[in-house]
Amino acid sequence: MTDTPDTPEADAPRPPAFDRRMLEALVCPVTRGPLAWDAERQELVSKAAGYAFPVRQGIPIMLLDEARQLED
Repeated sequence: MTDTPDTPEADAPRPPAFDRRMLEALVCPVTRGPLAWDAERQELVSKAAGYAFPVRQGIPIMLLDEARQLED
């Protein structure tokens, strides 16, 4: 009998997809400018402010403390 590793990632439910229509209503909390959706990283990006805001389980986290600073 061989043990197979548990893979909770394979069985875990996928997070809800981000509603891209919401992107039209959201603005950067720093510049009040437009945001771009980065599907690969699951982030809303403000190029003007230089920040990327995470989207967790379909919910945009628009807090500067939670944002990732973009590299030049």
